[in-house]
Amino acid sequence: MRILVVEDEKRLADTLADILTENKYLVDVAYNGEDGLDNVLSGIYDVIVLDVMIPKMNGYDVLRKMRNEGNSTPVLMLTAKSETTDKITGLDCGADYYLTKPFEIDELLACLRALLRRQGEIITEELSFEDISLNLATCLLTCDKRSVRLSSREFEMMRLLISNKENIIPKETLLLKIWGYDSEADDNHVEVYISFLRKKLAHIKSAVIIEAVRRVGYHLGVNRP
Repeated sequence: MRILVVEDEKRLADTLADILTENKYLVDVAYNGEDGLDNVLSGIYDVIVLDVMIPKMNGYDVLRKMRNEGNSTPVLMLTAKSETTDKITGLDCGADYYLTKPFEIDELLACLRALLRRQGEIITEELSFEDISLNLATCLLTCDKRSVRLSSREFEMMRLLISNKENIIPKETLLLKIWGYDSEADDNHVEVYISFLRKKLAHIKSAVIIEAVRRVGYHLGVNRP
């Protein structure tokens, strides 16, 4: 799951990014409203964490513009403003939740989980497909009693593949979701990590395979005897 943090206080933004990364989210950071809106409109994010008082374009305007563009990504607004009228303005602009600074990290994480649930993301400890399971807390990929730990990008790629099961995931989607909007990664990066995952599936002796659909993308299948 990929989150965009739009916050001009660099120390706070980078701290939030570190905390969210530790909690298994993929995170991008924008330090002003114009860059934030540009990233938002890429459509690759599951949740936006948006400050109100940011340079070049304030959070309210970012929110209005993204909603006017038809972008329905959930938005958690962060602000030092605690007046009821400010909260009403944010909610009327299209915010899904409003968190006042200072806030507890546990509260922020709980808000994010709630927003993801509203999107239809099922918050569980484990995902499974055929004979494999992926532990979302430990990044362990398991088949029977055999398991292997995945790197952060391997983990996110496998999470996307299992979540979509037999549905084809385009290469472009994997690139954007895993490497981000501003990354210089290309198709070769996707192919390398697909190769890593295939080797790890073989290592734990799983019947699950990752099938390529030429010029389209990848999906999970089963190598049945």
